[in-house]
Amino acid sequence: MGEEAPEYLVDSRDRYQSATDIGDKIYVVGGSEKSADSLVGVKIFDKLTGKWSVPTVLGTKPILSKGHSAVLLKKNQILILKRESSASDGAWFLEVDTPYVKDQKKLLGTEVVAWSKGVREHGLKPIVISGPSGVGKGTLISKLMKEYPSAFGFSISHTTRAPREKELNGVHYYFTERSLMEKDIREGKFLESASVHGNLYGTSIEAVETVTDVGKRCILDIDVQGARSVRASSLEAIFIFISPPSFDELEKRLRARGTETEEQVQKRLRNAKAEIEQGRTPGLFDHILVNDDLETCYQNLKKLLALDEIPDASYEPVIENFIVPLNHSISRKDAMIQINCNGSQSKNSTPDMFELDVSSLKGGAPGRTRGLLISSIKRL
Repeated sequence: MGEEAPEYLVDSRDRYQSATDIGDKIYVVGGSEKSADSLVGVKIFDKLTGKWSVPTVLGTKPILSKGHSAVLLKKNQILILKRESSASDGAWFLEVDTPYVKDQKKLLGTEVVAWSKGVREHGLKPIVISGPSGVGKGTLISKLMKEYPSAFGFSISHTTRAPREKELNGVHYYFTERSLMEKDIREGKFLESASVHGNLYGTSIEAVETVTDVGKRCILDIDVQGARSVRASSLEAIFIFISPPSFDELEKRLRARGTETEEQVQKRLRNAKAEIEQGRTPGLFDHILVNDDLETCYQNLKKLLALDEIPDASYEPVIENFIVPLNHSISRKDAMIQINCNGSQSKNSTPDMFELDVSSLKGGAPGRTRGLLISSIKRL
């Protein structure tokens, strides 16, 4: 026989803090002040077998708080509202049966759950720009960043190689240990990664989300294989392929550099030919721009981006007074969740009620869940 389900004691100092019943399973979320781990944990109780299991947890885990409330959404994710946490850390989503989690279960062959931080604004779709070496995509991105420094941000890649002279951590790359990066890749924290000359390189989800969190559109400069990985992820992005006018012209540009040996040039040409062929794969890239003339291509890139999403002047990354108090009650009607702030000690500054609208959520694990609409109500 399996272990019997314990009594779930909310706010207990040495037990898990909430239990959500979904079908044949109970998802127990929380932690213990006696534990050395400061992150929120997850356990699953199978009602059919009477046994406990500890799932593989993907995404960035929230830090323990003084307790939390759990609200079931759509039978496949749980909204966790942390008590007395900062406004930017108060809402989290635990996905238990979303498409992403289902895919990871098949891939890993284990029970899987995934965390995602809840964010109010939808954010602007990141831009994935790919193209063969020598096509000029780096120059195009530099021009875009120089002309619109407040509108665009560049995702910083991770690597396990040692910094070169004058390279700074967090500026040129995030330099990290191989074992740590491999662990993060296994836990689904990277959009794409590759081994190059014995070192790992990759784009973390957090690096992209951090740019989006401050109201900028993130630009990812990655190869075609990396773009394919991002396309297969939960990240909604705009995919642009920069193509040379011809293969002969690309070869001329590569040779004009005069910085590489013939062997290196031939290797780049072989890779470029393969990337150009893959770049035309149906459904991979949304747009293909031919860089025949740099300035013309740049103007076309600006026009293309203007056709997508325009920054919202009312952008607000967080609601400063959204802090769930220790004493509160929760009610729900369809997509509206009401948090009644009972017995608040600061009546003048704390709203009597928060309303959360979860009808237009987008994104999800292992990145952010965006579009959590929050309003506050102060009774007269």
